Amino acid sequence: MNGHENGNGSDYTADSIKVLRGLEGVRKRPAMYVQGGTGVDGYHQLLTEIIDNAIDEFLAGYADTVEVTLNADGSATVTDNGRGLPVDMMKREGRPAIEVIFTELHAGGKFDAGAYKVSGGLHGVGSSVVNALSNWFVAEVRRDGKLYRIGFENGAVSEPLHVIGTAPAGVSGSTVTFHPDHGVFKEIEGFDYSRVRRRLRELSYLTGGVRIVLTDNRGAAPRTETFHEVGGVAAYATFLAREGTALYEKAIAIKGTATVPTDGGAHDVEVDVGLIHTAGYGQTVLTYANMITNRDGGTHLTGFKSAYTRALNNYAKAKNILKKGEAAPTGDDFLEGIACVISVKLPDPQFESQAKVKLLNAEAQTAVNSVVYEKLTEALEENPKVGRAIIDKAAQAARAREAARKARDLVRRANPLENDDLPGKLADCQSQDPSVSEVYIVEGDSAGGTAKQGRERRFQAILPLRGKILNVEKANLGKILKNAEIRAMIAAIGAGIEGTGDDAHFSIEDVRYHRIIIMTDADVDGSHIRTLLLTFFYRYMRPIIDAGYLYIAQPPLYGLRIGRQKEMQYVYDEAALAQVQRQNRDKKLEVQRFKGLGEMNAEQLWETTMNPETRILKRVTIDDVLEASETFEVLMGTEVPPRREFIETNAHLAHLDV
Repeated sequence: MNGHENGNGSDYTADSIKVLRGLEGVRKRPAMYVQGGTGVDGYHQLLTEIIDNAIDEFLAGYADTVEVTLNADGSATVTDNGRGLPVDMMKREGRPAIEVIFTELHAGGKFDAGAYKVSGGLHGVGSSVVNALSNWFVAEVRRDGKLYRIGFENGAVSEPLHVIGTAPAGVSGSTVTFHPDHGVFKEIEGFDYSRVRRRLRELSYLTGGVRIVLTDNRGAAPRTETFHEVGGVAAYATFLAREGTALYEKAIAIKGTATVPTDGGAHDVEVDVGLIHTAGYGQTVLTYANMITNRDGGTHLTGFKSAYTRALNNYAKAKNILKKGEAAPTGDDFLEGIACVISVKLPDPQFESQAKVKLLNAEAQTAVNSVVYEKLTEALEENPKVGRAIIDKAAQAARAREAARKARDLVRRANPLENDDLPGKLADCQSQDPSVSEVYIVEGDSAGGTAKQGRERRFQAILPLRGKILNVEKANLGKILKNAEIRAMIAAIGAGIEGTGDDAHFSIEDVRYHRIIIMTDADVDGSHIRTLLLTFFYRYMRPIIDAGYLYIAQPPLYGLRIGRQKEMQYVYDEAALAQVQRQNRDKKLEVQRFKGLGEMNAEQLWETTMNPETRILKRVTIDDVLEASETFEVLMGTEVPPRREFIETNAHLAHLDV
């Protein structure tokens, strides 16, 4: 066979090359252009892109109101009272600018420093990608006393730009309405109100002035909420800390602009930080660049931590607050109990990827370092009680860290079976390959014994836990590391834990199992134990969740025998049981309720919950870091009133099985 021919004999010629024109490439490979791909994240990212464009008009100083409407037909509308999208002709393109913006990748005002000094957009692909992935897309512009309209279908112009009316004198702005293509987003029912609401609430804090109106017209009765948080990121920090006990009354607001030399001259970087400390042990630090969430931080976070630690250390020494002979607080000690929001605005932001999870601009680090050190030093001098409260809190954290030093030795990677200090209940698997190995964390010795009998020992390990582990949301690290069950988990997993100070050790490469499966009883106690374990993994082993290694087993609720059948069928929820009962009203139906894992024999447990061919596992993921942190604080924290309120509000959704 000729080496230049494929298997069916056809030639690889110029005719084999396909060029995707305009937005064809977006529709062909949407995941390349949309954060979240064609799932629920990508679906909502479409709306986020259009909202961000409206917010950019506020950042540029031309708008003060943004309206977002979720329409009954599944479309969404975003309106701003900014300048209005440009409708004049582009000489080089021979088309109106608004048409080019919505049909060409890498086209937009964000490439022109004069149009947007600061922008959340990246690469100029947002609007055109939304258009490409919509069944239909309509833009209306109020500008120069006229009302313009242009329409698209599947990314192509279906209604050329034309004037449809007049705009009142002095009124300008843009309205974009689009309907996502459910041929692309096949399994998405529509926009999630709570998800959209969270983003708009977030933007209201970050802008510190824009008025955002959210309307949902999809239900029997429309609902409308308005967000207008003039307090900025300091108010945001206070909001984040609302479930805890604050160490001082008013959040610290740090704001300033630094001019930083760059290769291209100099950039003005706006720095906006709000922070407050609580009596809790965790830390919530959110980072943003040009209103975009940077989940993994970046240069602005590095600059903040450096300046923050330096300012507090210098203040503690100058005021002689720390006791002689005690360990000096580390950076993590100073961050214990903090709620902090770091927001920077800068021209030409550079991110690690299109997902924008990490900021890379070196000038952001320089600017944040400079502004935070200067302004925080001033704030501490002007508020000595606040400074004392922060230092005392950090000193307490340092003492707890020192007390935990011996216990921390147990979290270093080791073979758990060779560690005399472990309870020795781990039944390890034979495989040494983490990618195929899995460990079941099982509630109780009885269920653990059954799981050990039913497992496939080649790749399945079993770690039984005795009773309920410590609630880590209410304890410091020293107390946590004294808990025998937690120590056993840490050593068995083998990667260490986060949050142990500057010498913290957690290595995702050292995780001994790439499937860590929580398996608890299907009752109230089992749910509580599962929540305690999730709290621990979220606070001290979150990289395991981010890597997709944490799962929840789904044991069946019922075993069913129909008539004289010897084979038992299994159902996993009440709805499935009801369906079987409806289908078998005239046959004898034997129903066995499995309240505990120990009620199943080894064969049943393997068949229903542990056999990779038939089991159901739920992977634990974090869609919204802020919401996850808030949920753990409410449900597992020290404050009772928020938990009572949550229970009272959601009691009607609960299925109590005791």
